[in-house]
Amino acid sequence: MKGLLTSILTVLTITGLQAQPLPATPKLVVGLTIDQLRTDYLEAFSSLYGEKGFKRLWKEGKVFRNAEYNFSKVDRASAIAAIYTGTTPSMNGITANQWLDISTLRPINCVDDPAFMGNYTDESSSPALLLTSTIADELKIATRNKGLVYAIAPFRDAAIFAAGHTGNGAFWLNNNTGKWCSTTYYTEFPWWVSQYNDRQAVDFRIGDMTWTPVHPMEKYIYLPEWRDTPFKYKFDDDRRNKFRRLIASPFVNDEVNLLTEELLDKSNIGKDEVPDMLSLMYYAGNYAHKTSQECAMELQDTYVRLDRSIAHLLDVIDKKIGLQNVLFCITSTGYVDTESADHGLYRIPGGEFHLNRCAALLNMFLMATYGEGQYVEAYYDQQIYLNHKLIEKKQLDLSEIQNKAADFLMQFSGVNEAYSAQRLLLGSWTPEIDLIRNGFHRKRSGDLLIEVLPGWTIVNESNPTENRIIRSAHIPAPLVFFGNSVKPEIIDTPVSVGHIAPTLAHTMRIRAPNACSSIPLTIR
Repeated sequence: MKGLLTSILTVLTITGLQAQPLPATPKLVVGLTIDQLRTDYLEAFSSLYGEKGFKRLWKEGKVFRNAEYNFSKVDRASAIAAIYTGTTPSMNGITANQWLDISTLRPINCVDDPAFMGNYTDESSSPALLLTSTIADELKIATRNKGLVYAIAPFRDAAIFAAGHTGNGAFWLNNNTGKWCSTTYYTEFPWWVSQYNDRQAVDFRIGDMTWTPVHPMEKYIYLPEWRDTPFKYKFDDDRRNKFRRLIASPFVNDEVNLLTEELLDKSNIGKDEVPDMLSLMYYAGNYAHKTSQECAMELQDTYVRLDRSIAHLLDVIDKKIGLQNVLFCITSTGYVDTESADHGLYRIPGGEFHLNRCAALLNMFLMATYGEGQYVEAYYDQQIYLNHKLIEKKQLDLSEIQNKAADFLMQFSGVNEAYSAQRLLLGSWTPEIDLIRNGFHRKRSGDLLIEVLPGWTIVNESNPTENRIIRSAHIPAPLVFFGNSVKPEIIDTPVSVGHIAPTLAHTMRIRAPNACSSIPLTIR
């Protein structure tokens, strides 16, 4: 009897498993990253939206309201790299848009590569500095190069990291000419992009483009507004910077959509059973990188236009491929541009921190301790680089010098904490140190990392445009999966963006990127 019951249970179990077919693999995965998108603004402005954009995503998608980056000092480049590699800068190497090249002691852009030429640009670019594989790379490997991978973005770093090392093409807007450009690293520069540039590029239309509010002024009530009249901008009023101004506005999202439509019409993407990947980027930051106090109405209108751009994208892809065949992953870069330093007006504590002066005094301290020499070799972006050759020549202990230097830096006004590389790599664990450690790369970061107090301004005396005020407040960022049998649900529990790549890999039934250790999310 016992054996009979076991047999029956086994049959029922197998039958149950067979009765639940796996969801279909999507023909196309669309990764849409929206630069500086905030969940709090997105939800606060909801009465201004239509029914086919954000509201549709919130109703039909799997919505994680609090996506988090588990490393410090997130910017656009490090965010995109983290999304597509499924790991942090400590592994993928992209600590920022720029970092100091230790061999030359000069800043290097994260996608600069003189080995390749540009298409419709004089910039030389490649993803060579990205040290791990991406989800796009793994798709190429799994499909033996049959899966198509394209990336379209307003910005060079976003397009290149999304396309990965093996993509078919990465396209971004040239901020001097308005043309879509690329790099010869990707051997394919399609004829239809050249044709679009020659006939339909934004430089033919920008003279007629005017930005005014979509809704009457009285509807924009969700952020404090100082004006009595609606705004009005013509991008070509500033002929020298007209394309830069457009790229830092919601109008760039429509330009991304236009080239996406060309791609869907002129290529074979999403048209067979082999999964393909299309990565896009929109912009949701402040106009021309101003502060939210300066352009509160513009920011609200940006979200209104962003809502319409998303609705249009969903509609176009539905007509071309069918939403049931497409998995969308929509998220944010998880940071915002720094605000103006007006704290003194409201008696909020703050001050100025000068890294160059700090580095000079540190060198004097080290000379007094260890003898004559240039111990501080360079400084950049809240980091100080020590002269390893001099320290080795003097047969000094590098770890000891790093730790003594960190203790000295802690005495400066405005310094909350100073971390030595030794402490980050080998020291005790705390949640704060874990965030900093995840954003630290031992071959690209400095010997000393300085954490400045919130409210203080980091002053760059050689380039005042790079001055920035420190703000450590949490930026709520959304993560939405939509289409391809995704089960609708809204989840408040925080989730790391490191889960995006393995989730997409699981859906496409391929391997996750080679440095990704997170598990997939359940979305279907």
